[in-house]
Amino acid sequence: MKSSELDYHLPPELVAQRPAARRDHSRLLVHERASGSTRHRRFNELPQELPDGTLVVVNDTRVLPARLRLERPGGGAAEVLLLERLGENGTWEALARPSRKLRPGQRLGPVELVEALGEGRWRLRLDGEPAGEAPLPPYITEPLKDPERYQTVYAAHEGSAAAPTAGLHFTAELLEGLDVERVTLHVGLDTFRPVSVADLSQHELHSERYEVTEQAWARIQAAPHVLAVGTTTVRVLESLARGAPLGGRTDLFITPGFEFRLVGSLLTNFHLPRSTLLALVMAFAGVEETRRLYRLAIEERYRFYSFGDAMLIL
Repeated sequence: MKSSELDYHLPPELVAQRPAARRDHSRLLVHERASGSTRHRRFNELPQELPDGTLVVVNDTRVLPARLRLERPGGGAAEVLLLERLGENGTWEALARPSRKLRPGQRLGPVELVEALGEGRWRLRLDGEPAGEAPLPPYITEPLKDPERYQTVYAAHEGSAAAPTAGLHFTAELLEGLDVERVTLHVGLDTFRPVSVADLSQHELHSERYEVTEQAWARIQAAPHVLAVGTTTVRVLESLARGAPLGGRTDLFITPGFEFRLVGSLLTNFHLPRSTLLALVMAFAGVEETRRLYRLAIEERYRFYSFGDAMLIL
């Protein structure tokens, strides 16, 4: 697949700059693959759309307060975005900028730079625990009044550099009416990194840490129908369906032509052009059908990206 096939034009005003006033009042575009029918709902109507016996599988990772605004020695601003804890001694992998002006051994407040890893990534040591800001994506330019709105209501295990945004629509009340199981995948920014190569098969997807309990996996395997909430959940479930252990790292790269062995339905937000997330949706719904659904969402003025509306593919 050519990466140019992941392109589409989005009017800038459709990029959601803030969460919906109520989480479950976002819009929901519902598409049935078998019949080809498409309808417009509100997210709190999700239970009415699910087949009987559906097990809703969510990713319960929690986003780190990972964006640290710091100062370079001698003055000048610096920013560190923590990506993943590498050890118990305060070692992290992070993005740091302006990377070209930084050197190993420098101190930036609570951060000591250890080693440049290339492409703006650094290995560093952090004094204490992360105490920065929510790592909002760069396309969100408005300040977030409540940092908890960039967390799912079921977030439990801290470790992500970005939210599993399909889950942001759920409320505790809505979850009470669903049969829910949890997995954990700590989201790295690599998931959202634009595809820069011409051929999608040449794009390298870095691995991410995940963990699933034996009890959860037994329930998931026995479920008559599995709804994966978000692309991160899909990657965990389809990795396990291919014999991966219950805990470890996955670099599963899902592109059109992929055989889904476990996931029966997908709940997802609308994704950026040239992203691996959009490639995954195309693999699940079909390339041309996904393009049609995105065109329809733009015509109907759906809100896009992290704080935007959702799509249910049955």
